[in-house]
Amino acid sequence: MKLFKNDKNKIKLYGFNNLTKSLSFNIYDICYTKTEEDRKKYIEYIDEQYNAERLTKILTDVTQIIGASVLNVAKQDYDPQGASVTLLISEEEIPLYVVDPSCNRGILTPVRANIVGHLDKSHVTVHTYPESHPQNDISTFRVDIDVATCGTISPLKALNYLIGSFDSDIITIDYRVRGFTRDMDGKKHFIDHKISSIQNYIASETKDRYSLIDMNIYQSNIFHTKMKLNELELPNYLFEIKEEDLSKEEKCDIIQKLKKEMVEIFYGMDISNE
Repeated sequence: MKLFKNDKNKIKLYGFNNLTKSLSFNIYDICYTKTEEDRKKYIEYIDEQYNAERLTKILTDVTQIIGASVLNVAKQDYDPQGASVTLLISEEEIPLYVVDPSCNRGILTPVRANIVGHLDKSHVTVHTYPESHPQNDISTFRVDIDVATCGTISPLKALNYLIGSFDSDIITIDYRVRGFTRDMDGKKHFIDHKISSIQNYIASETKDRYSLIDMNIYQSNIFHTKMKLNELELPNYLFEIKEEDLSKEEKCDIIQKLKKEMVEIFYGMDISNE
């Protein structure tokens, strides 16, 4: 196993590279829903758009992108809304004869119990949270994603795919490298790749569309990036309403409400209307 210090100088490791790399997302999609009926319809719509079946497809694609193999899949749609999917993954393809019998390798059958356990090394999970409130005309859909790998595979490879898989108005991303590995001389290594910001791995065209801020703790290999969409195109945020049916004052009011919601989520604080 090799640890890359730079392109010309490879460090030979003693044993397995057991650094754990964790990539976590909070992705928010917001929408203007004027009436209680609109809010209900939006929640039903977005809940169906991102049901457990579609989320499983996204996470399976993530597994392939980072070069891992699926060992086990557990998925569930919830009532009245929301969904969860968990994939247990391995760095390399594992022969069938050494796979635990409880693992379904992504083949789901109604008679088999899906077991989710011991996912502290390599796993991919997603949970969805549709949300609205009767005193607020804005409905929010939140997706939480965690990709944790152990070994040479990196969750950062799937970063741009995940951003592009959802309608993302606000994104918060956390990346952390945990543990240490040793070289042949017994020296500890706490990271095996160069990184100064998560932004290093975000596509340029994506960064052009968002405002981004970083909060990093370099000595602990903890990286945090927040993203807020720059351009707000009103038709993209209307549900069951057409822009041409709105007055100029109504459009301005809706845009202000949408911007307020985005800013509050981006900075993590409520803003007074006074």
